[in-house]
Amino acid sequence: MAVSIELTKEYGYVVLVLVAYVFLNLWMGFQVGKARRKYKVFYPTMYAIESENKDAKLFNCVQRGHQNSLEWMPVFFVILLLGGLQHPTIAAGLGGIYIVARFFYFKGYATGVPDNRLKIGGLNYLALLGVERARSR
Repeated sequence: MAVSIELTKEYGYVVLVLVAYVFLNLWMGFQVGKARRKYKVFYPTMYAIESENKDAKLFNCVQRGHQNSLEWMPVFFVILLLGGLQHPTIAAGLGGIYIVARFFYFKGYATGVPDNRLKIGGLNYLALLGVERARSR
């Protein structure tokens, strides 16, 4: 039994948002690499240990900002792609807000004060919820 899905031209916006998120995550990965050099946390160490590195918290915050985005990426992609089938412009718009909020989430986390990630970055969860609501309609 074959299933046929017809995509509207607006679905292209959904794909653009997905690609933009990939580039955001690549940029975050480069930021982690820079932090590794700056704080002297070398591979394969995932997280710095405070008893061994005075800058452990600063590095770990940069690392966690990126790691958290990677953890949520599959959820975002599935919700975005499925929500975009029915409501592509809404899904793409909310996906764009999600990406901007994720940028600020990372930047806030990278300050070394974990609570800073939620000042503007916390909006990423609302945008994700909005995309999910569009998908389930």
